Amino acid sequence: MKKVLLTLSMALATAAQAQFSSGIVSLGSTGMTVKLATSPTQVTITLTGPDTKYLGIGFGNVGMAAGADGFVYNSTSTTNTGLDYTFGGIGNISADTAQNWTMTSNTTTGGIRTVVATRTLSGGTGDFAIANASGNINIFYALGPDLTLQHHQSRGYATLTMGAVLATGEVAAESKKVILYPNPAKETVSFKNADKIKSVDIFEPTGRKIKTVKMDGKEINVSDLKSGNYYLEISLKDGSTAFEQLIKE
Repeated sequence: MKKVLLTLSMALATAAQAQFSSGIVSLGSTGMTVKLATSPTQVTITLTGPDTKYLGIGFGNVGMAAGADGFVYNSTSTTNTGLDYTFGGIGNISADTAQNWTMTSNTTTGGIRTVVATRTLSGGTGDFAIANASGNINIFYALGPDLTLQHHQSRGYATLTMGAVLATGEVAAESKKVILYPNPAKETVSFKNADKIKSVDIFEPTGRKIKTVKMDGKEINVSDLKSGNYYLEISLKDGSTAFEQLIKE
């Protein structure tokens, strides 16, 4: 009975609280990627790149203009410091007195670092406010020559397109009709219109990717997942991305 009530309460809460995601966005030739995901209370950033270099994201389309807000993983970064920065113009960057980003994960595999951090949607004084809504977010990015903050090795600009992540068993794009079942699931999950799917990335609520599954048939095995809530980022053969939420029993 407790499990039934828990599952029902999770489904009701999720239906009432929309979430949005940019999906994973590649950042030029830097080898970096970024993903933003929002809920009604917080934003999660997942940043990847070479583990021997600093990885920087700035919000807005003005570059390092005075007052621009930045998230930078570097040699000084720890769980709750050395991540939140303000730009004072080209070549001028300083750590915020109040560090509003909290790093929840920092892993390295095969020379690639994956950093996951969270903060409230509004952040603190001077931080770029991120809405829990669909729309575009302009960013700039930089890759350092090493982990020490200094003049960048390469940089560029990008736009993150935030799309709805519907947690009611439907994909964000209704026309794609890539629906998973059963949900909750114990051993396997099947997909309606599985022939449209190229691969499935499975993420924990923190934003950490558990694994990537290549589609071979109409179902995937989830028996190795622990009980809990997961997000599925589904890469389609037409180049688009869909999202689903999975409850693993």
